[in-house]
Amino acid sequence: MDKTELAKLEAYLRRTFANHNISVRARLKKTDSAEVYLADEFIGIIHVDDEDGDRSFNLTMAILDVDLED
Repeated sequence: MDKTELAKLEAYLRRTFANHNISVRARLKKTDSAEVYLADEFIGIIHVDDEDGDRSFNLTMAILDVDLED
C-alpha cells in the first residue's frame, strides 16, 4: 500500500466510524497490510486482497475478553 491508499483508507474509516482519532499506518517490511490505531492504541490490521483482479481490503480486529468488562 502506498501513502495515497493509506490516506484513502484512513479517511474512509474516519467517516464510517465518525471518529477522527483513527489512523492507518504503514507496517515495516510489509506492503500487503497496514496497522489501524485509535489514538495511540493499536486496534487492528487491514489486509489487501488482490485475488481475481479485484482489489479489496479486509479489516481484522481482535477484541479481548478483558476489554468487554465494565
